[in-house]
Amino acid sequence: MIRIRGLKKKLGAKQVLDGVDLDVETGESIVIMGRSGTGKSVLLKHIIGLMTPDEGSIEVDGVNFVGLSERDLNEIRKRFGMLFQGAALFDSMTVGENVGLALVEHLRLPRPEVRRRVAERLEWVGLKGVEGMKPASLSGGMRKRVGLARAIAMDPRYILYDEPTTGLDPVRADVINELIIKLQRELKVTSVVVTHDMASAFKVADRIVMLHEGREGPVHAV
Repeated sequence: MIRIRGLKKKLGAKQVLDGVDLDVETGESIVIMGRSGTGKSVLLKHIIGLMTPDEGSIEVDGVNFVGLSERDLNEIRKRFGMLFQGAALFDSMTVGENVGLALVEHLRLPRPEVRRRVAERLEWVGLKGVEGMKPASLSGGMRKRVGLARAIAMDPRYILYDEPTTGLDPVRADVINELIIKLQRELKVTSVVVTHDMASAFKVADRIVMLHEGREGPVHAV
């Protein structure tokens, strides 16, 4: 479970988050919506520990990680996977190297086990046999799926999605939506999705939260 209380963050002169309170229950899929500049992506970066709040607390599985050492924070981060808006793949690396990066750097797994896990995760997202390809040779939808394979490489409890369908046509966007649902149901992960895409939101969400002027708005069950 993720529990956020009184979260505040100011960037320059702008109060981006202004006392956000939010609970994300284990196993649910919650969608965060709002106009550009309302702090949706900033909130995601706080949840995964990439930004530090000015005030407030963020608990993951009962542990408030605000103020923890970088070493302890990294242990919390291992519970998360994240699909970034542009997939954030390293173009100089192959698909397989991108997906397996965390397995090598954080888990120190032997190469045969890394290759096995990479192949398994890519097959999960419908990209069997593409390990040797470079990201530049992939379509936008395929890049998103590689990013998702990387997000689940370490068997996370939580997956954060930052605009997962942006830039995709409706058919490819729906492939991503179906994968979000599949991962939640079959891998039992908790999903937090930031999106402007109404069709995507209503398809993948158990609840929708609106951010407005740095605070959470009405919560809707879907």
